[in-house]
Amino acid sequence: MLFNQIIGQDHIKTHLQVSAENGRIPHAQLFIGKEGSGTLPMAIAYAQFLIANFSDNKEAALLKCEKLQHPDLHFAFPVTTNDSVKKHAISSLFLEDWREFIKTQPYGSLFNWLQFIGVENKQGTIGVDEAEDIVKRLQLKSYEGGFKVMIIWMAEKMNTAASNKLLKLIEEPPSKTVFILISENEEQIINTIKSRCQALHFPVLSESDIANALIEKENCTTNDAAKITHQAEGNYNKALHLYKNDTADIIFEEWFVTWVRTAFKAKVDASVVQQLIAWSDTIAKSGRETQKRFLEYCLQFFRQAMLLNYKSEQLVFMETKTKFELSKFAPFIHGGNIIDIEKELNTAIYHIERNGNAKVILLDASMKLTRFLHKKEVTL
Repeated sequence: MLFNQIIGQDHIKTHLQVSAENGRIPHAQLFIGKEGSGTLPMAIAYAQFLIANFSDNKEAALLKCEKLQHPDLHFAFPVTTNDSVKKHAISSLFLEDWREFIKTQPYGSLFNWLQFIGVENKQGTIGVDEAEDIVKRLQLKSYEGGFKVMIIWMAEKMNTAASNKLLKLIEEPPSKTVFILISENEEQIINTIKSRCQALHFPVLSESDIANALIEKENCTTNDAAKITHQAEGNYNKALHLYKNDTADIIFEEWFVTWVRTAFKAKVDASVVQQLIAWSDTIAKSGRETQKRFLEYCLQFFRQAMLLNYKSEQLVFMETKTKFELSKFAPFIHGGNIIDIEKELNTAIYHIERNGNAKVILLDASMKLTRFLHKKEVTL
C-alpha cells in the first residue's frame, strides 16, 4: 500500500516521509485515530516506505510489501479461537485471512475483522502467547539488511501480561526495528507502553476526502456521495457501510424500536418487564462486539432524535428503514434526559468491554431507560 493510495491525511503522509528521509525514525510510534481515519493503511504505507527505500532491491521489496508478504513486515492484531484455530490463537495463524481482509477492507474495524474470521460473538485480544511470538520474530535478522517493522493493530486490546512482556523490547528494540502501535482508544493502553512511544494523532477524514474517495474508488454518484459523507462523521469505513447498505443497521433498528417501545410501556405496566428481560436475553446472545456496536448505534439514534426535537433538521441524517417515525419519537429526547441516557449507555459499553454479564448489564440499562424516557424537560 502506497502513500498515494491513502485517503486524505496529507500532512501526516508528508511528516512521515520527510522525517524518514532525514533519518528521524522513532523506534516506537503510536498512531491514534478513530475508526475509519486511516491509521492502519498509513502504518502499512509507512512500513513499506521504510523497508523498500532502505533496501538493496527496492522494486522487489515494494512488490513483497504490496502483497503483505515481506519477511521484514510483521503484524500483530486481536485474535481468538475459531473453527480452524482451536487453542493458543496468535496472529501468525491468521495471516492469510489478514492479508485478504486488508485487501478488501483496509479501513475495516475490529468488528469487521472478527466477522471476517467468523468469531463476531467473541472478543479478540492480544495475549501473552502473541507477545512471546513477537519477541521470537523480532530476534531474527533482517531479511534484506534494512528495517524490520512490527505493526500492532488495536494495541488497546493487549492484556496486561502481553504489555509487560513487550515493555523492554519496545523500549530497546534490535537495531533498525520499528514498532508501530495503532489505537482507537489510547486510554486503554497502559502508561508504561504509551510512554515509550511517540504519539501521532489522526483527525477524522474531511467530508470532501470521503466524497472524492467514494466517487473515485466506488463509482458513487456525486449526490449520493454528498449524502453519505454527512452521515459518515469522518469515518470512511462507515461511509462504505452506508453506501453498500449493510443489513446490520436494519437489525439494530428493529432491536432499538422494540427496546424503546417496551421501555415506554414498562413504566406503567409492570408485567411488561418480562418483555425487557426477553429482549435483554436476545441481545446478550449476539456477542460482545455486536452488543457494543448496537449500543453505539443507540447513542447515535438518541442524539439524532434530540437534534430533531430542537429543530436542528440540517444536522439530522438518520433515516429509519422500518415504519418507526423519528419525528414522533424526538419530543421524548431532550436536555432533561439525554445526559442520563448517554451516561447509562456508555457505562453499559464499558462493562461489556470488560466481560461483564451482558444480560444483567442490558436489563439494568433497560430498567433505567423506562425512567429516563418519561422524564420531563426542565424549563426555566
